[in-house]
Amino acid sequence: MSVFSYHLVRLTLTSAIRIMLFPINSKQINGLIHAETMSAMILGSSIISKTRIFNREIAVFAQWENEDFLNAFLNTNKKGKQIDKGWHIRLEYLRQWGKISGYKIPTKEATIDNDKSVVAVTIARMKYTQIPRFLRWGKPVEEQVRDNNGTTLSLATIRYPNIISTFSIWKTQKEMIDMVHGHSKLPQPKRHINAMKERDRKDFHFEFTTLRFKPLSEYGEWNNKRNYILNKTELL
Repeated sequence: MSVFSYHLVRLTLTSAIRIMLFPINSKQINGLIHAETMSAMILGSSIISKTRIFNREIAVFAQWENEDFLNAFLNTNKKGKQIDKGWHIRLEYLRQWGKISGYKIPTKEATIDNDKSVVAVTIARMKYTQIPRFLRWGKPVEEQVRDNNGTTLSLATIRYPNIISTFSIWKTQKEMIDMVHGHSKLPQPKRHINAMKERDRKDFHFEFTTLRFKPLSEYGEWNNKRNYILNKTELL
């Protein structure tokens, strides 16, 4: 059974530029189905902030044939050893909305109790002319996720010329669903709903997907913190 992984690592500027220019490639790594290598940025940050242009904090979202291939990559591959100095989480697929090329998304979906932790990943391959409009509608949603107490970790990522993605770990599935349906207690709770309606009116993307995962395990440290999965013992 395939496994997904999400990695965060802070590199030197030179190393960050190099890995963005020569990203992880499934043709060069055994057992890797697909990966996107991206530059991380703070959700809701200013459109002209330098983190939206480039950040030496690197994110990798990957799908593997199984965990043995992931372990081999982290232990023996040059780029894998570099990435393994950061933090990563291993994920089991639950369900998908939309479609994205590259990854082999399972056809069988699964469920999870609403009081369990979930991870959400969105990936968009943008229409170039729609990027300004997408940012105008997407930034309020970024702020909505960033400020929600239901998340333990959330961020956005970018890969030029047109890939934009988000990643968030939610304490419970219910808190994530409440946000999506506009039931959160934050101001303007329908920001996500409104952005989805605008997307339906005129699409921002060539491709877009939202993926939901069950978190399996996490390794390392990010921003001087561990244990972003709160109910880890119940998941194993």
